[in-house]
Amino acid sequence: MKTDAPLNPITVEVIGSLFAAVTEEMGEALIRASVSPNIKERRDCSTALLDADGALLAQAEHIPMHLGSFLDFVPEVLKRYSLIDIEPGDVFIGNDPYAGGGTHLPDIVMVMPIFAESRVVAWAINTAHHADFADRGHHNIYEEGPRIPPVRMQRADSVNREFMDFFLLNCQVPDERTSDLAAQMASCQLGVRRVSALCEKYGTDTVLRVVHALQDYSELRMRKGISAIPDGVYSFTDSFDTLTFAQALEISVRLEVRGDEVLLDFQAPPQVRAGINMIRTALLATVLYAVKSVVDPNVPPNAGIARAITVNAPLGSILNCTHPAPVFNRTSLCQRVVDVIHGAFAQAVPEKLTGACSSSIVIAQFNGVKPTGESWVFMDAIGGGFGARAERDGIDGVQIHMTNSSNLPCESLEREYPLTLVNYALVDGSGGVGRQTGGRGILRAYRAEAPCQIEVDGSRIGTRPWGLAGGGAGTGFRYSVNGVDFPFAGGVGALEPGDIIEIVTPGGGGYGAVTAAPESASAGLSKVTSS
Repeated sequence: MKTDAPLNPITVEVIGSLFAAVTEEMGEALIRASVSPNIKERRDCSTALLDADGALLAQAEHIPMHLGSFLDFVPEVLKRYSLIDIEPGDVFIGNDPYAGGGTHLPDIVMVMPIFAESRVVAWAINTAHHADFADRGHHNIYEEGPRIPPVRMQRADSVNREFMDFFLLNCQVPDERTSDLAAQMASCQLGVRRVSALCEKYGTDTVLRVVHALQDYSELRMRKGISAIPDGVYSFTDSFDTLTFAQALEISVRLEVRGDEVLLDFQAPPQVRAGINMIRTALLATVLYAVKSVVDPNVPPNAGIARAITVNAPLGSILNCTHPAPVFNRTSLCQRVVDVIHGAFAQAVPEKLTGACSSSIVIAQFNGVKPTGESWVFMDAIGGGFGARAERDGIDGVQIHMTNSSNLPCESLEREYPLTLVNYALVDGSGGVGRQTGGRGILRAYRAEAPCQIEVDGSRIGTRPWGLAGGGAGTGFRYSVNGVDFPFAGGVGALEPGDIIEIVTPGGGGYGAVTAAPESASAGLSKVTSS
């Protein structure tokens, strides 16, 4: 029965906490049921609940980048399928950034409708990075892997075998894909059961009213946090360098705080024929993370956090690309977008910020063929140094900002692949100096035990993670093969048995000036302009 009586705040808190708990439980189910090391060990996946219209209701504390995979997915499903034609047990899947399916092709999104009283009241959704699609080009989206618009892969508990056969034929490790997709489905089914039980216990109308109340509450919290930041215009510029280009690409933001709203206007070069471009949903996910982390990190993550934020970026640029731009390694550029947003905010509220983090998603993707003739693909994303804070040193050797995954354990790597980790250590002196020292980067060295292809990517090659309030810069990214630095054009090459590839990730920037800081580590917010 519908009622206009005010919601009990305790009911809102209880149901809101249960929504959050459901997403965390969905995430653990996905991780434990998966097979590939990238998901079960590195935890490169995310889970969430969406409201009936597809707006974010709750997201597990996994990977901020994956919010971009959730923003447009259900609205795109509802464009393609009539709501009256959607049944309990249906499953929709997709990965294509130009059709609402995600932010790059390896992140495969899966969603199931949640029914109560014969109507869709919410959706259980997840995404997982399927480490497949290796040894491919990045000149356009067509080279980067199979593209899947949001389509129905299961109808009322009956899997579409023709779709699955087609998809798996385009995968290099199909058995792994089959198992990981089954884990994603189990995760969604768990979310459906849990939310259905909530509707039975509290009543569907009460649950739906709580959904809107939670989104309104997050908006209120965001606006209150923004209001505590001094009004003004804050600008920041930074450079993004990569192995793909001889010259760094410059990006900038004009960030305006106006009462209880934030407006961000970005400037960036035109999109490029390399996999660093960001689709708009990737930009939005990055902005929401970066702003929330400064304004109020504890705001419940739902659609309400976006209502006080306006984002503009040139269409057709590397920050807001258009078809058919490639997007495989978009997260590396996303990390730099966090840097420029945080650099702008640091002018207003430096006590809430850190020195720049490693701000480079350093990736080593290996692939080869087993003696049995089967393909193997391994993607390693390596953490780096977190920037120092006003009162604490930075954190050593972690995934930062938009990734928030785990470093892969040595035992898992060597058990699964023909690789040996001959060195794995924190790099002393890689964190920027300061009153508080930046976190240290990681050295990771692999010996190939069989012939394989390798693709390495990273940033902060010629630039370095800046320090804050006079703190020094962290060291940069480098890699070498058999002692030769940067041997492969564009980071793509081949390894023979016995070859050793060593990768060093950036350290974090320091915080606060120290006496007689080394000149080589005396960077600060030197590229800031403000008005």
